[in-house]
Amino acid sequence: MNKIEHLGIAVRNIEESAIIYEKLLGSACYKLEEVQSEGVKTAFFQIGDSKIELLQATNDESPIAKFIAKKGPGIHHIAFDVSDIQSEIKRLQAEGFELIHQTPKDGADNKIIAFLHPKSTDGILVELCQEKR
Repeated sequence: MNKIEHLGIAVRNIEESAIIYEKLLGSACYKLEEVQSEGVKTAFFQIGDSKIELLQATNDESPIAKFIAKKGPGIHHIAFDVSDIQSEIKRLQAEGFELIHQTPKDGADNKIIAFLHPKSTDGILVELCQEKR
């Protein structure tokens, strides 16, 4: 793993939360994007080499909607930048980690992604991110 790519934060209203984070970070959101396959709208903020991703559910069946219903708004996941997501998936499976995605899929911000199940990461949802080539 190369670095922390971003922290994902579940929010109820992305427009309202984006205003808060723009004031907090002193910079504007650089990208708004909807990922239909995940049922989310995203907003990204750059902070040095890392990012903050705000996530708002676009439907009631979205993982973000379920997260907020259960836990309320807050930190949803930590994402790590990887150079070769396929190799990293194989390595982590060999180490005994449970994956939600056995095969990478398209994510936001020009990434391919895969998630590890929190049961195998001490309660934290972990995302692997690789820049699309």
